[in-house]
Amino acid sequence: MNEYEEKIKEFIRKDGIQAEHISFKQSCHSVEEAANAANASPEDFVKNICMIDSDRNLIVAIVNGEDRASTSRVATALDIERPRTANPDEILEKTGYPCGGTPSFGYNAKFLIDPKVMDMGFVYSGGGSQNSLVKISTKELQKANNGIILRVRK
Repeated sequence: MNEYEEKIKEFIRKDGIQAEHISFKQSCHSVEEAANAANASPEDFVKNICMIDSDRNLIVAIVNGEDRASTSRVATALDIERPRTANPDEILEKTGYPCGGTPSFGYNAKFLIDPKVMDMGFVYSGGGSQNSLVKISTKELQKANNGIILRVRK
């Protein structure tokens, strides 16, 4: 287990979040890889799309694993200039987690959850590394990140 996995596990424990952390030998970087590792369907996963606004604040759009996030929808919803997608170095700097393993909670950001995500009972999200996942109910996910539910998918 690496330091990033340990960090999200500690956050889950300290905050009393009802979630399961799962580590794998194989990569979970893409939704397809994660679905294979977890023996689950791609529809059971969320992607955390990290964006940077004009003030360099982090916005995380959480969408179904098969959807894409829209920077223009995010801009309209938040009444801001269109944010840009964060690069891997910015993701690590802003979240404390590497790209491809970024969890849906556990760091300072404005979290936006697409309503399609909330229609699901539970989801798999990044578990801190490219070889781990967190399984969590969508209600618990929103509680853990204080997410705002609004359409952010394309």
